[in-house]
Amino acid sequence: MEIIKTSSKNKDFQLLVAQLDDELAERDGPDHDFYHQFNGIENLDHVILVKTDEHAIACGAIKAFGQDTMEVKRMFVKKEFRSRGIAKLTLGALEAWALELGIKKCILETGKRQPEAIALYRKAGYNTIPNYGQYRDVENSVCMEKSLKL
Repeated sequence: MEIIKTSSKNKDFQLLVAQLDDELAERDGPDHDFYHQFNGIENLDHVILVKTDEHAIACGAIKAFGQDTMEVKRMFVKKEFRSRGIAKLTLGALEAWALELGIKKCILETGKRQPEAIALYRKAGYNTIPNYGQYRDVENSVCMEKSLKL
């Protein structure tokens, strides 16, 4: 497997995000339009792609959220590659990149309809926090954070 640092201009990332959006539309149902408006990828400068045999199989991104915090966005692993530790690998690469950038904390939002994502983040050391920003009063949202250490 190969881990690649790139941006949202990467075509492989765009294709994976389209698959992610399809899956989330199914899971979120009528709530999808609300979430989708906050998940644009036009200006993501810190994207991780995981490739195997020249095929992109997973992705994730971080974007600035305040002075010393990055928000984890667009985490996705193709269905046929799940349960192999690839999401953990992707998240770890994002956190390492955040540390390289001098970031002290990562935050994220996921949904109650994504129990496997919640389990991944908890196992990776993320703790539930009060919902922030646009997710503040959203019943389905679960917000989490992790302090990063060298």
